[in-house]
Amino acid sequence: MRIPLCLVALCAAILTGCQSSNAVQVYILAGQSNMEGQGVVDHDHPRHYNGGKGNLENVMAKPENRERYAHLKDDNGSWSVRDDVFVRFRNRSGVLAGGLTIGYTGYGTPTGRHHIGPELQIGHQLGDATEQPVLLIKTAWGGKSLYKDFRPPSAGGETGEYYTKMLTEVQEALDNLDTEFPALAGRPVKIAGFIWFQGWNDMYNDEAREQYEDNLVHLITDVRAKFKNRRLPVVIGELGNGGPQAGNNMLAIRTAQKAAAERDELSGNVTFVPTTAFARPKEDSPNVGHGHHWFGNAESYFLIGDALGQGMLDLLGR
Repeated sequence: MRIPLCLVALCAAILTGCQSSNAVQVYILAGQSNMEGQGVVDHDHPRHYNGGKGNLENVMAKPENRERYAHLKDDNGSWSVRDDVFVRFRNRSGVLAGGLTIGYTGYGTPTGRHHIGPELQIGHQLGDATEQPVLLIKTAWGGKSLYKDFRPPSAGGETGEYYTKMLTEVQEALDNLDTEFPALAGRPVKIAGFIWFQGWNDMYNDEAREQYEDNLVHLITDVRAKFKNRRLPVVIGELGNGGPQAGNNMLAIRTAQKAAAERDELSGNVTFVPTTAFARPKEDSPNVGHGHHWFGNAESYFLIGDALGQGMLDLLGR
């Protein structure tokens, strides 16, 4: 008996839908040191960390913050670890992989975790709104430009070493999913979105500033092509260090980031997320000399992650 083609198509659609509904939702987080994560969790040395001002412990202890930040700790007062949202980040110490919690940063090790990045609240936002498991694959390195280090192939010139590393680490994570995340073993995966948080190094080179908008469009186009999705949702986090007041170089990068998100050739589904409102004074922060790292203020990194996660949810229609 011959099965009608329409029935075959219907069965295929149902199967695809079932696989998609079961798929791990994978989000790629990319950028430089601020995507790595510089928010201080608990260091409070009087000289080196300004007595702990602006670290996560002290931010959470403020009465006005207790409810908003309550999900970061469990009933025993330990840092909560989610079993439906996972993070994978390769830093200089090796691969950090596990349930969402503090410490998936450039300083993180299996036994010592004292910093956070945007991934923390990005993960909570996406996990709370998603029925399927969520995996954040973070690919970030300090001091890297889009102009050279992350330079995408379609921008012309030599493809950036860290553009290639970014894609290599994503593939590495997908290839090792079953062993690094046993809870996700056997599940299909879906590349669900891309979040970009970078820009500092491009400020200091005339050509890098001039090309930033075009290079960012090329980056998005090439990442979408790699994962065969011309409308892959993309969030661009603003270079918001220091707040609304900024020099001409930083303003040029901010303008380019916003303009890239609005470019017609990206076919929509890209959003620019302002972050200047999340800057905190150095006097109220752990690292008073690190303006390039939001002064290490954990509240800044929490709020940045919250906004980036919400930006992705808006694109997904949730």
